[in-house]
Amino acid sequence: MSPRRILVTSALPYANGPIHIGHLVEYIQTDVWVRFQKLIGNRCVYICADDTHGTAIMIRAKREGRSEEQLIADVSQQHQRDFADFHVEFDHYGSTNSDENRQQCHFIWDALRKADLVAEKSIDQLYDPEAETFLADRFVRGTCPVSGHKDQPGDSCQCGATYSPTELIDPVSTLSGATPIVKSAVHLFVQLEKLRGFLSEWIENGDALQKETANYLKGYFLADDKPLRDWDISRPAPYFGFEIPDSPGNYWYVWFDAPIGYLSSTQQWCDKTGEAFDDWWRSDETEIHHFIGKDITYFHTLFWPGMLKTAGYQLPAKVHIHGFLNVDGAKMSKSTGTLVSAETFLKHADPDFLRYFYATKLTPRVEDLDLSIDEFVEKVNSDLVGKVVNLASRVGKFAATTGLAETYPDDGGLFDNAAKAGQEIADAYEAGDFSKAMRKIMELADAANPFVEHAKPWEMKKDPERQEELRNVVTVALNLFRQLSIYLAPVLPTLAQKCSSLLGEPIESWQQSQTPLLGTSVNKFKRMMERVQSEDLKKMIEESKQEAEAQAAADNLPTFNDSDQPLKDEPLAEEITIDEFAKVDFRVARVLSAEHVPEANKLLKLKLGLGGDETRQVFAGIKAAYEPEELVGRLVVMVANLKPRKMRFGLSEGMVCASGPGGKDVFLLALDEGAQPGQRVH
Repeated sequence: MSPRRILVTSALPYANGPIHIGHLVEYIQTDVWVRFQKLIGNRCVYICADDTHGTAIMIRAKREGRSEEQLIADVSQQHQRDFADFHVEFDHYGSTNSDENRQQCHFIWDALRKADLVAEKSIDQLYDPEAETFLADRFVRGTCPVSGHKDQPGDSCQCGATYSPTELIDPVSTLSGATPIVKSAVHLFVQLEKLRGFLSEWIENGDALQKETANYLKGYFLADDKPLRDWDISRPAPYFGFEIPDSPGNYWYVWFDAPIGYLSSTQQWCDKTGEAFDDWWRSDETEIHHFIGKDITYFHTLFWPGMLKTAGYQLPAKVHIHGFLNVDGAKMSKSTGTLVSAETFLKHADPDFLRYFYATKLTPRVEDLDLSIDEFVEKVNSDLVGKVVNLASRVGKFAATTGLAETYPDDGGLFDNAAKAGQEIADAYEAGDFSKAMRKIMELADAANPFVEHAKPWEMKKDPERQEELRNVVTVALNLFRQLSIYLAPVLPTLAQKCSSLLGEPIESWQQSQTPLLGTSVNKFKRMMERVQSEDLKKMIEESKQEAEAQAAADNLPTFNDSDQPLKDEPLAEEITIDEFAKVDFRVARVLSAEHVPEANKLLKLKLGLGGDETRQVFAGIKAAYEPEELVGRLVVMVANLKPRKMRFGLSEGMVCASGPGGKDVFLLALDEGAQPGQRVH
């Protein structure tokens, strides 16, 4: 059978923050599947890019005092670094803010126009009067009009309902906390109802979707008595994105141009490698596989196929949809420290450990994963260290001396049984049932380890007359270890490399698991894996919590409990009386010293004098606006009776008063030089 040609994508990460362990579920899942396809000999190309447009990027860039292009370039570097650290290998990683993406947007837009699928109408939209911008769906939170769930985003609820932001009950802007007002604006819509026949057939008759996803779409969106809603694909200025050529002042909504990034990034890869774009997106011989989270099912199973069909592009062969990540049974949260960044995880644990743990949890079904700290430690230490690596480490110290036998010794059928299991393991990988594959591999490891334990090679080493017997045991143990390393190579590429280095033969093909390696020398054994300690993971959680608190302090923001959005159960803080406000003790202070905080992006460390010998240490989020040397000697106003706050890099004993929108536009309150440190400010 000739190799398959497969194009694989993951959902494009949004260029508005760091990669965290929740994001990594998807990219590790995709990378494992891609590595497996390459290992069995298929032509498989993995394409991704940063999703770079939208109001969020525009707002953050303005707050930080830099251009959107500078912001997304920096974030792209950080994202690609984090992915590489977790061994996620893309064949190409691009950006939706590219000429290729603009051209593809124009092409698909022209196709939608020619198919008479675009409608124009004036709609009521939520507008933030304080931020002075129309609010994208992600910047509105409120109560779902269908189920009553609180703190839901502006377009859809956890109950599965979709709606307009204006339908939310008690909406709140997440940009400013203000109550939005309703303003009218002209928007452009794709009339999905005109594509109902195609979408129904694609969902009903193909194998592209998991059964539960197909049933969900048929029951919720494609019921006979429920017309598909028109898809709002434009946003009025101001907006960071591509302006619609035949509708000046309107921009394609980020969810229009983001999936088109799959096409444009493929185009960039083709231009780089000399491949033909049409071979990958206009050929029945290419399989297109999308890996996404369940929260963006609607976009990838209705909007996206409709766009592809209309433009004459190849439809997805499979949309692999996974659930969310919970930590110790609860939603990831900044306030509890369970929203762990990729960078922070690497300080405390091996990235391969996370790859393996996720693999043990991932199935073909749309199910949430739970990362229990105790289970994580147990699985890694028991399975990887205690079973797989143990096979090599028990004989490794002898192997460089003995080498491998010329013929394979009698092992009671262990190697042959493991070779036969290869097809079942491969089928599990293919189906995305990594959990089943890991169980089968560990069953083989369980069967292999007693062979070494019973043989006791450490005793053979002491007996000169048993050296041939020792060599046979080494040959069996290392070949069984090699088999396991091949089967685990999609999940644990680092272990596969270490096995290759030990035995002097690179792991390049699944078929290598079917034939033992014989008659070769063995290199000096080096430790392959260390046990993970629960104490290290607890330190990781605590560090993540302190990082979130430090960032919130730097931004003068509350600590958010969600990976993307602040929880806003109440639109505004509770009112206080003038007597309560009078409890705040504002004092004049002189900056005695100022310095950068290397671990923080926005903080300066200040030593403030309050008169006499009294000094305070304060961390202030003014790094973008002031150089430390220009602050020394300056008089400032501080809140002197604020409860001290322990941060990762020290104790903050107050707050410096400043105003402004943020970033470079932060201004310390000016004081006349006649003011005295310690003097109260009224």
